[in-house]
Amino acid sequence: MNLSSEATAAADAYLQATLIAPDDVLENALARQRGADLPDIEVTALSGKLLNLLIRMSGAKRVLEIGTLGAYSTIWMARAVGDDGHVTTIEAEPDIAKVAQQNLNNAGVAERVEIKIGRGEHVLPTLVGAEPYDFVFIDADKESNTLYLDYAVKLGRSGTVVVVDNIGREGEIVRPDTTDPKVQGTRAGLEMLGRDPRFDATAFQTVGSKGWDGTAIAVIV
Repeated sequence: MNLSSEATAAADAYLQATLIAPDDVLENALARQRGADLPDIEVTALSGKLLNLLIRMSGAKRVLEIGTLGAYSTIWMARAVGDDGHVTTIEAEPDIAKVAQQNLNNAGVAERVEIKIGRGEHVLPTLVGAEPYDFVFIDADKESNTLYLDYAVKLGRSGTVVVVDNIGREGEIVRPDTTDPKVQGTRAGLEMLGRDPRFDATAFQTVGSKGWDGTAIAVIV
């Protein structure tokens, strides 16, 4: 069995080429992100398509994203909610939000998306009391995963789908003695999903162009 990084990246490329049609809009969004020197941490095309399909399968029309970056995942989700849907996405850095807004404009989905600028811990409380979200995607600082999960419940409803990205952490999640705050935050979030009666959750590992990682998927009870 060949599990080298080259082999898993090649398998990712094959799956993408086989299952996902070329998309100039998304490729241009990535190019602008690279041109702005933003980190190469966006979801893969396969993961973007997964988010798109989960939203369509669940019938979600109101989506909350925590962690915008260049809006690559945001475009996938904005397409899924349709003309009558809405995506609220939170980005901590104003300069990054400008890149994201340009990508949304160029993708033709800007009217469906509102970028909230600020740290999640500051923005999320301002959303309490609004119409519940049907789908929540958490892909920001891992140290705050438990905070974000708590707000997913406060801002969602019974049946809201919650997706948490980057839960594999190259396998470091099995180390209770880790000193890496990202791994600590990831473990705390997973343990919350497992013990908190407000969630029913599962998770899966992934390998591919982004290395060894994974995703958790939950529904609010």
